[in-house]
Amino acid sequence: MTEIGISVAAAEFGRDMEQAYATIGDLIERARAAGSSLLVLPEACLGGYLPSLGGDDETEEERDRRLRRLPPALELDGPELRRVIEMAGDLVITLGFCEADGPTRYNAAVTLHGDGILGSYRKVHQPLGENLCYAAGDAYNAFDTPVGRMGMQICYDKAFPEAARTLALDGAEIITSLSAWPTARTAPAENMAHDRWKQRFDIYDRARATENQVVWVASNQAGTFGSLRFVCSAKIVGPGGDVLADTGIRPGLASARLDVQAEIAAIRSGGMYNLRDRRPEVYGDVVAENHVTGTLLSPEQRPSATRKVPAHA
Repeated sequence: MTEIGISVAAAEFGRDMEQAYATIGDLIERARAAGSSLLVLPEACLGGYLPSLGGDDETEEERDRRLRRLPPALELDGPELRRVIEMAGDLVITLGFCEADGPTRYNAAVTLHGDGILGSYRKVHQPLGENLCYAAGDAYNAFDTPVGRMGMQICYDKAFPEAARTLALDGAEIITSLSAWPTARTAPAENMAHDRWKQRFDIYDRARATENQVVWVASNQAGTFGSLRFVCSAKIVGPGGDVLADTGIRPGLASARLDVQAEIAAIRSGGMYNLRDRRPEVYGDVVAENHVTGTLLSPEQRPSATRKVPAHA
């Protein structure tokens, strides 16, 4: 078992790609100076996020203006990510971007280092009209890296415990959660530290780490973009839910050193091993039928046919 350094950023990224590379280069230098082997950058750091989250109430003119201001769509094997690969060297880096797959766009994340891309992900859960700009991804998969087995999520994904649990059950030891998480849309707090969306962001980070007993690394955008003001709050959370490092409500780089596998083993051997002690046979159709919203998955979408059905069903 080996101790590694992890760094995570709350930093501002917009449409200016050259400025993005300069910011990434600075953060790489700072992460290396901190002795880190993993650097986690925000959602949409190559090309910036959406300037606003459109909806049904926007006019045609507003819609056209929004669509003209979308981030650049980049290909997974394109020169833009290749440039970051060349900057990375032996540092493992996770970052967000707008991925092009033919004419389709995805809000995406990638983990890479000097040898190439180690894993990629397309955001599954879409909030507040994001589906007007991006298609949704459909899978969560863990993957092996030089710093351990990892999984990725983007922003709103952290509100869904099933998403993090899927990665943990696939063996992820480190889950990176990249965000462009803003303050509340209505009645934001004068002091950002008291903003209810900021507090929600922090609750999700600690809960997802604790319930899955994994290392949780949450990055975020900083500053403002369009109508959005971001809460920063990049952090590293240990598998027991302790915040090991945090930027607070300011831009910055949070860094911590830990033996990931030893920390996880210690928490899971303490009498509460959440993944081992699950009882899926009593959870019913928790992921198949929703009695709150009335949605019901088709037989093809339901979990494996080996799932046990309660006797009274």
